[in-house]
Amino acid sequence: MPFINANGYHNKSVAYSIWHMFCIEDIVVHTLILGDEQVFFAENFKQKIGSPIITTGNELVKNEIRDFSNTLDISALYEYCTAVKTSIDKLLSELEYSDLKRKIAPESRQNLIESGCVSTDENAVWLVDYWCGKDVKGLIKMPFSRHLIMHTDASIRIKNKFR
Repeated sequence: MPFINANGYHNKSVAYSIWHMFCIEDIVVHTLILGDEQVFFAENFKQKIGSPIITTGNELVKNEIRDFSNTLDISALYEYCTAVKTSIDKLLSELEYSDLKRKIAPESRQNLIESGCVSTDENAVWLVDYWCGKDVKGLIKMPFSRHLIMHTDASIRIKNKFR
């Protein structure tokens, strides 16, 4: 974490950023859009990855991010990313134009809260209102695109610092 005290997405680790991006996509696709079980739980990735948390990680800061990153089995994390990407590709290939305007159902909000996948910490809990205020199209735009771009750019900055 070469930029631990910086403002911006590059103050994280690459492992954290990968976890965070795919965890959020898993939650959004399965809990909010499809209303089914997240890949993380369905395929027992908590144990495979060795993650001490089931949340997005938004609540973690500085050394907490470093410590979290050091616990992760990176090969299992990549396996998780592949499984989430596969589920997203399936969703996007089956999505109808009319689905894009569909608002997130109130019961999906409750499922999101009850699952514990979003921390109640002030750095994370805002995600519940943010996501649940979107329609499917809004969720595809953020987090599926802009969020990935921001964290990927930050990861490239981190990688370049080590060159």
